[in-house]
Amino acid sequence: METVDEQFVRAPVKTMFELASRVEEWPSHLPHYRYVRFRQRRGDRGGLVEMSAYRPFDLPVGRLRINWPTWWLSEMAVDSEKPSIRFRHVGGITKGMDVEWTFVRASGGTHVRIVHVWDGPRVPVVGMWAAMFVIGPVFVHGIASRTLAGLAAAAEREAGIPVVKRGSSE
Repeated sequence: METVDEQFVRAPVKTMFELASRVEEWPSHLPHYRYVRFRQRRGDRGGLVEMSAYRPFDLPVGRLRINWPTWWLSEMAVDSEKPSIRFRHVGGITKGMDVEWTFVRASGGTHVRIVHVWDGPRVPVVGMWAAMFVIGPVFVHGIASRTLAGLAAAAEREAGIPVVKRGSSE
């Protein structure tokens, strides 16, 4: 399973990269994040990080929203030279998932790309199907697209750029 979320951000690479690498601050910028906690920190600003976010679902009846809680544990590495942020999920349903955030200078801002790669949960027969048709497109993309849009808006505010309202994808 591979999911890709990418967006042009009207802020410098340094601003967007620094904001994204300060994962413990994500809940203050992202209403769908429940918490982010470092269990262990390393000198490269990475370490073992526990994350939890809601995946909201709007139900067709009565304008009802359900927030489905998710949780995962990741080894995080920050590369200031590239710049990039890598996560290797070591706990939770997505154990074994590799995630890479890259930040590339573009005219007037930064192109940010998040790639999630995973072989799926270790469940015979249905594991890969669940990863490709439910977990990847519904949960991973549903959370990553909101995370990227929210951090992009925060980086643009930090850079003093008027925020353009973007729609969230389901």
